[in-house]
Amino acid sequence: MEITNSTPEDIDAIFELYRLATVFQKDKFPDNLWPQFDERLITSEIAEKRQWKLLIEKQIACIWAVTFNDPQIWEEKDADPAIYLHRIATNPNFRGHQFVTKIVDWAKPYASTMNKMYIRMDTCGNNTRLIQHYKNSGFQFLGMSKIKTSEGLPSHYKNAQVCRFEIALT
Repeated sequence: MEITNSTPEDIDAIFELYRLATVFQKDKFPDNLWPQFDERLITSEIAEKRQWKLLIEKQIACIWAVTFNDPQIWEEKDADPAIYLHRIATNPNFRGHQFVTKIVDWAKPYASTMNKMYIRMDTCGNNTRLIQHYKNSGFQFLGMSKIKTSEGLPSHYKNAQVCRFEIALT
């Protein structure tokens, strides 16, 4: 297993994993589907070294992005020194490998080297299975809240109830 930054050559694979994740969401969680993400967003994340991939035997098994602020979702807590994990998508051929736990294990030293005190993430909707999965991966579930404004966020945040999760680093 290797974790490294995604590259421009990975863009097609990234969008294929997003497509496959949406197919999975349609089957399991039809009320909370990812939209088609803008390629400029992904290209920017890659250029800024904020798009990551987990490789197993040179195959992309999982991808995610990192941001360093998320004010619309985290409101006043966004002032805290944190990293935010977004758009974790798993290759269906590698499901069941507990990648969120592996990402947490990677994110702890990554965040610490940047003097961050929290690892945070969110998900839309009251998906009890996903909430439990994130709790099992080490996150504290902070509850659900309605986003006050979704302007500038992907469309699945419009009028959404958002579950917020965090890990406090000591």
